Amino acid sequence: MAGPSVRKQSEYVPLTREQFRQRFFARFYDPAFEDVRQELEKVFEKAWDGYIRYRKSPRTDPAGTGFAEPGFALAAEWLETRARIQAAEKRQKDTKAPTRILIVNGSTRSEHTCPGEISKTRRLAQYAQKAIEALPGHEVDFLDLSTLADEPLKVIYPCKACVSTAQPLCHWPCSCYPNHALGQVEDWMSEIYPRWVAAHGVMILCPVHWYQAPASLKLMIDRLVCADGGNPDPTTTRGKNPQLAKELELKGWSYPKHLAGRAFSVVAHGDAAGPENLRRMLTDWLTDMEMISAGSTALIDTWIGWYQPYATSHDDLDQDQDLFAEVNNAALALANLVKQIRSGAYQAPDAELHDPREK
Repeated sequence: MAGPSVRKQSEYVPLTREQFRQRFFARFYDPAFEDVRQELEKVFEKAWDGYIRYRKSPRTDPAGTGFAEPGFALAAEWLETRARIQAAEKRQKDTKAPTRILIVNGSTRSEHTCPGEISKTRRLAQYAQKAIEALPGHEVDFLDLSTLADEPLKVIYPCKACVSTAQPLCHWPCSCYPNHALGQVEDWMSEIYPRWVAAHGVMILCPVHWYQAPASLKLMIDRLVCADGGNPDPTTTRGKNPQLAKELELKGWSYPKHLAGRAFSVVAHGDAAGPENLRRMLTDWLTDMEMISAGSTALIDTWIGWYQPYATSHDDLDQDQDLFAEVNNAALALANLVKQIRSGAYQAPDAELHDPREK
């Protein structure tokens, strides 16, 4: 019987040397770089060579023990991220370690760039941070996605949807990046993956942007797809071999849930439309990863300055002391669930049941 087909449509056409040159030097538009033009010409030649020869992972190491093919060469950066994830997992399972809550500021708005003003989401996230840090034996990892907008050379690259080709082609952690041939380097997700793994609970706070999650938050969400069924052994697909990945999935795939058992809370807010739907979507996403909701108190959708001017929205937040109390309660509910999970008191009602539709 023939194996699964890999659908193709057209041959890949690389940029011409002149197209690549134009894009490369666009990064050095500032006249200040004219003094080092000769040096940049040399760098350009190396970058062009890396692109046209497609040196995606110029530094590799043998996979080593624990992999199906120990001698297979894997990107050194991927192996380093994997090692950080393993260390984070070990810490997360250490019963003597402090309880760690990952608080995600899901707003891209920053006072240090164009908006010129702090986001309301950040204020609420900081309020939740204080509530958690006031608890004995608790610590907060504050993940501020607004730094994507106000820090240089920080980026989360988009998900390429490898999982839709075949689940085993989606590696845990993601191996699509960095891609040095394409200049797609310094992917922030290599730091973010271990931070999610190290957390006992996660609290996401975000505004509505055009009926959806902010783009920065959505980038992280998409890149966390590898935490839901991702393949921890890229040697089984010999890197990114779609044919091998399809065959492996069809043999039977376990869809491992790499973040299962962690607790979560969600706070979504808007000023005209969308927070209820956004809260539902975020809750569904986290639940699908087999993370555990901290209950209705920890799941908030609300309005701040409903149909009021944007210019006075912080004043509207100041006046809504009930919302601050709700965020405080959501943080405490999350901490209470984490305590139950870590002590063993919490038992999932479906723990002994088999899901016939694992995907």
